[in-house]
Amino acid sequence: MATDPTPPAAAAAAAASRYSLPPVRLPAEDILFCVDVDLEASAEMKSAASAPSSGSASTASPPPPPQPGPGPGPRPVVRRMDAVRQALLLFVHSKLTMCPDHRFAFASIGETVSMVLIYCRSSTKPHHQWPVKPKNFTLDIIYLHDKPTADNCPQKVYDALVDALEHVSQYEGYILETGQGLARVLFRLMCILLSHPLQRCIQDDLDIPKQVAKKTLAVEAAQNEDGTPVSS
Repeated sequence: MATDPTPPAAAAAAAASRYSLPPVRLPAEDILFCVDVDLEASAEMKSAASAPSSGSASTASPPPPPQPGPGPGPRPVVRRMDAVRQALLLFVHSKLTMCPDHRFAFASIGETVSMVLIYCRSSTKPHHQWPVKPKNFTLDIIYLHDKPTADNCPQKVYDALVDALEHVSQYEGYILETGQGLARVLFRLMCILLSHPLQRCIQDDLDIPKQVAKKTLAVEAAQNEDGTPVSS
């Protein structure tokens, strides 16, 4: 008859040394959305097909000319506000999947309050009158801006938004920006805000989403240094 080769004392010591994390239920959030509805929120966004990929070479051959005959019509115009609506739906459904007790856009205030500000102005700095770090309050900001021009100052607007975030957030609030004009970038930024404010790392340590193309190039470079052939 087979016997357990591990002595009972050793098995008990091994079991005692195992690390276990007790489950902790985080408080549900009351999340307030604040969306900038200025005229700049109606700006047209780029389509994913027209945007150059980060890993594509500048010497790539141009796309073939369209062939005559029936085919799909032109892509519908997507404006910033359309993408914001889709991003909010994505956020709300994902949050409710995590915890059905989260509440959105209610005036009542619960234990943990998060406010998501989506700001679209490139030439107007925001002004605020908030108390300093109200209890259990977190401000997250997504800044959709245009490229700098003589009339636009997105860097000054961004700095003012950072000041507002640091002034009012008790927990770790994130400020995320994009000037690419792509809806899929907005969706990606919105997903980053799904993390609970009590579980977040500081934004300086945030390394997501990772760029797959850059990671692939780094792996190929390491393989070349080791003398390992890289398949084409």
